[in-house]
Amino acid sequence: MPNSTRNRASTGNSAKNSEKKTTVSPSPERRRELLSTAAEVFAAQGYNATTVRRIADEAGMLAGSLYYHFDSKESMVDEILSTFLDELWAGYEAVLGAGLGPRETVEALVTESFREIDRHRAAVAIYQKESKHLSAQPRFGYLTESQRRFERAWLGTLERGVAEGVFRADLDIRLAYRFLRDTVWVAASWYRPGGQHSPEEIARQYLSMVLDGITPREPQDEREPRAERKPRAEQEARAERERPAERERP
Repeated sequence: MPNSTRNRASTGNSAKNSEKKTTVSPSPERRRELLSTAAEVFAAQGYNATTVRRIADEAGMLAGSLYYHFDSKESMVDEILSTFLDELWAGYEAVLGAGLGPRETVEALVTESFREIDRHRAAVAIYQKESKHLSAQPRFGYLTESQRRFERAWLGTLERGVAEGVFRADLDIRLAYRFLRDTVWVAASWYRPGGQHSPEEIARQYLSMVLDGITPREPQDEREPRAERKPRAEQEARAERERPAERERP
């Protein structure tokens, strides 16, 4: 074939391929649907055990058709995790920049975490199971940096709370951070959107238990209702008056 004919044929084929790719470009809604399906499969089966064919089967399409939307399963899990982390950090940065006190910051961070579990439950499960393995690949280096940012945000809040007397002076902030982190994020293993409790209600219940453990304990007298303090004080005064008389008896 002459060079000019080969070039024209090549140009024609390129144009057809370009036209074909344009025709099958997914809408944003379809892309989100496919990523949501992929996230559920990755979360249930694990990253290594999941194949493109399995994701395509769950999406009701041929594996070859899925490749028109994503070039690999790595691309899919990358987009799933990066979308989740982008939204998480948008919420966290809004909290950290709001000028709240340490206790209020902890409350807001926990609440925001449960909202993200509600929106991205499968992505959270993938992150928990696969981030250590995936972060060894250059493509997923942002996972390690996100973990460092997460740790700095929490440790900084806890340190500020101890310094201001809002949290206990004897608090080991690293242990407290790990406890808070694990207590909150493990909820992705059982939480299902649309359940009996909203993310905000679950956060409130968790905080009522967690904050009692890290805030200073009031003296017993301060914890007693005022109505109970007066009778107790009167009883103590009466007992004190009666003691000399008891000592004078034979």
